[in-house]
Amino acid sequence: TLMDTGWTAGVGQVRGVDVTEIKDSDVIVVWGGNPVNTQVNLMSHIAKARKSRGAKFVVVDAYRTGTAEKADMHLMVKPGTDGALACAVMHVLFRDGYADRDYMAQYTDAPAELETHLADKTPQWAEAICGVPADQIEAFAQLYGGTRKSFIRVGYGFARSRNGSVNLHAVTCLPSITGAWAEHGGGAHYHSRDLYALNPEIIQATDRINPDTRILDMSRIGEVLCGNPTDLAGGPEVTGLFIQNTNPATVAPDTSRVREGLARDDLFVCVHEQFMTETASYADIVLPASMFLEHDDMYTGGGHTFFQVAKKVVNAPGECRSNHSVNNALLQRLGGSHPAMNMTEWEVIEASLKLSGYPDAQTIYENRWVDRSDGFDNMHFRSGFLHPDKKFHFKPNWSSYGPKHEGMPELPDHFDVIDNATDTKPFRLVTAPARNYLNTSFTETPTSIAREKRPTALVHPEDAKRLGVDDGDAVAVGNEQGNVELFVKLFDGLQPGVVIAESVWPGSAHKDGHGINVLTSSDAGYPNGGAVFHDTAVWINK
Repeated sequence: TLMDTGWTAGVGQVRGVDVTEIKDSDVIVVWGGNPVNTQVNLMSHIAKARKSRGAKFVVVDAYRTGTAEKADMHLMVKPGTDGALACAVMHVLFRDGYADRDYMAQYTDAPAELETHLADKTPQWAEAICGVPADQIEAFAQLYGGTRKSFIRVGYGFARSRNGSVNLHAVTCLPSITGAWAEHGGGAHYHSRDLYALNPEIIQATDRINPDTRILDMSRIGEVLCGNPTDLAGGPEVTGLFIQNTNPATVAPDTSRVREGLARDDLFVCVHEQFMTETASYADIVLPASMFLEHDDMYTGGGHTFFQVAKKVVNAPGECRSNHSVNNALLQRLGGSHPAMNMTEWEVIEASLKLSGYPDAQTIYENRWVDRSDGFDNMHFRSGFLHPDKKFHFKPNWSSYGPKHEGMPELPDHFDVIDNATDTKPFRLVTAPARNYLNTSFTETPTSIAREKRPTALVHPEDAKRLGVDDGDAVAVGNEQGNVELFVKLFDGLQPGVVIAESVWPGSAHKDGHGINVLTSSDAGYPNGGAVFHDTAVWINK
């Protein structure tokens, strides 16, 4: 995906510094995330550092989120231009003597080339692209460069752009220039995925997978279901669809195309769900699914290093069944066989943990978790980064990460392939998660609906004045793919020309029945696909 590729291009694997070290950091940067709403545990570490150490807290985000409101400095960047901002910060780090040349000589691949490349990437250059004032970029660079105990918590939002991999890679370069990776309380974190090293053989039946089986891109499911030959990967059209744990009729890009595909008379659809979602409404058969309190399971983490095992708390009501139960029953009826067919969820967990060299499930359950942190030197890459040459790569070989690599910059830069604003589409749209709608299961609960009230568009007062609209007015937000009705909320915590639609409301919540992802493109991001939810140019009409 966009996010994974941007991180691994520099670091080598999807892992980073333990976020609990933030409590000992002197500068903390949340770049492209809103943990006040989405990661309260992270905010607790930040609060400890601010209280005990006087740590400075910086947020980089396209609008004034709840997290940005609490920051000492908010860099309000235009969507899709984070790479330009990061390059200008790097320019200052080299220019003003904050670069640790000894560290780079030992741990990075092309520091001299990078410094030469950044010579003209000044704060003034970046301001013209990202809209952040040059003096603010200077101040942030000096704050960041002035301490080695600087920690960047990378969010997922800014990578959901056509150039997201390049932007994310540019951000990971910052601690590689200052040497912050080597310090306690320094470095960066994106996700802990590769720390867990779980053997997937039993859960995923890796020993039975046919290598000729097609893998189809979920971000392109509309094109897949509508028979686009490229998206079908040279195979026949899809005539049967089994959906678990997702709601593509609402959450997938270009949802008009998705719904067109789901509505085909010759497509059989079975949905295994907890709620009667809009996707379930297209199904020929809906199977009721258990919730997380109703089955045994195991959990890795993204923002921490703890592995957990959980036992069910209550029995599932009625005919609700877990994914494991339904998949086993389906496999049995299809005449297949696999050891997991005759295992309970708990037995699958036990067997997988044994294959992976973990403690047994009951021990982990009784201890609440097992910490997969890999020791200070490894977590801080003091033993080298996770490429074969042990170097952090300022100069990644993008062709090795995916097929759509043509034109990608060799070194960090502003990669101008985004859906830029135009005279006919003068606004850049970001569809950030609403506080109460972090996924569409919450759009089915009365309390969340009551708190969110109705679909809104955060519009800068200057833009509203030009459009002739006021607080509470209905507007049509649209592009070539369609229109969505939203209600204006005047908000000065974004740049003019940017509109924020906190989402994801179901289509049924809109007057015309169309949700926000009617507008988002299913274009594949560089270099290896992934959804580009925050890379959309739109018009707004009263």
